[in-house]
Amino acid sequence: MNIARFDLVTLSLFVAIARTGSITRGAQQSSLALAAASRRISDLEAHLGTPLLFRHANGVTLTEAGNACFQHSLGILQGIARMSGVLSDYAAGVRGQVRIWANTSALTQFLPDDLHAFVNSHSGIQIDIEERNSGDVVAGVRENRTDIGIFAEPTPAEGLEVFSYRDQHLGLVVPKGHPLARSKTVTFSDALDYDFVSLSEATSLTERLYAEGSRLQKTLKLRTQVRSFDVVCRMVEAGMGIGVLPLPAPQVKRSGLVILRLHERWAERRLLLAVRDARALPMPVRLLAATLSEEAAYALARRETNENPALR
Repeated sequence: MNIARFDLVTLSLFVAIARTGSITRGAQQSSLALAAASRRISDLEAHLGTPLLFRHANGVTLTEAGNACFQHSLGILQGIARMSGVLSDYAAGVRGQVRIWANTSALTQFLPDDLHAFVNSHSGIQIDIEERNSGDVVAGVRENRTDIGIFAEPTPAEGLEVFSYRDQHLGLVVPKGHPLARSKTVTFSDALDYDFVSLSEATSLTERLYAEGSRLQKTLKLRTQVRSFDVVCRMVEAGMGIGVLPLPAPQVKRSGLVILRLHERWAERRLLLAVRDARALPMPVRLLAATLSEEAAYALARRETNENPALR
């Protein structure tokens, strides 16, 4: 059976006839003459080799084969409509708005360049971004206050779909002349003997510093809390303490600072990307999520293939 001979006009006509129970009304809905519509249905039945309609004086009803043809025709036409909608977005330039909440680390290191590249390719999409603590980011996604959230492990994110975004390594920033600045290797246990400058206690990074200090049975002496890594560096350079920040650290451009890599397992951390339900994402959100995360792009593509057998 050569399904290439099936045309969408005939399938659409057949669906209209099945829904109205009348060849005459189906022809009218399809803007076809009655004789042309009858010929199309007869040709379809001949091609399939089986009757699709029981013809009565007051209309038509579907045979068993006709009911199967109706269901499949309906699926084909709906798929064509979805494809048309998606491709029209591409043809016209996808337009819309995407809300992102991200933690300080992501905004400092990765997101500016990633978003710049995305906006250059999708000028019709507006991105609204807010800097939030990791815990607030997760809550924002869960409560539909943002479309995409980027946060750090190990922040709990139950009920969300979570994908890898980027990996980070943490390092220690100290002033030149500090006792630790001359060390070839440094441990966090050594660093805990000194005062610290860090972000607020609600951030995932500061929570991790406290947790590691507790594990080592030492106290994190947090002398100053600030709102950005740039200010952390300024305070460290001013002699207010030492700090921990993600590497590479673009803020450290001052000659008065030294960066020391922390060669400890806990200093490796992953940034994650979360959405509520990947199946229900609007196209602009889907595009951005797939651009930011290779894992999200793969999952979204695989899910779309599974939901649309014609793409397999």
